[in-house]
Amino acid sequence: MAPPRKLARQIHRALAPILALPLVVTVVTGSLYQIARLNDNFDYYWLIQIHKGQWGPLDLQAIYPFLNGLGLLVMVATGLSLWLQMRSHRPPRRTDS
Repeated sequence: MAPPRKLARQIHRALAPILALPLVVTVVTGSLYQIARLNDNFDYYWLIQIHKGQWGPLDLQAIYPFLNGLGLLVMVATGLSLWLQMRSHRPPRRTDS
């Protein structure tokens, strides 16, 4: 079994490219939805459908938010773990007094 630092890095590296697209789609469509609501004449139903996880015949509305949230939590946990390990292995700063 790989050491914890290497395992966290492998998980983070494997999931980052997979999870980036759904997170970006969620952020962009959510932001555009808020902007579109300012314009009363704009039909934004399709935008909220994409935001919720329905892409044409592929309907993931029931699980998309949970998968998105779970993926984000895993990325935050592994990223924080890597960051804390990196800080603990850094040599102390020298102060000249």
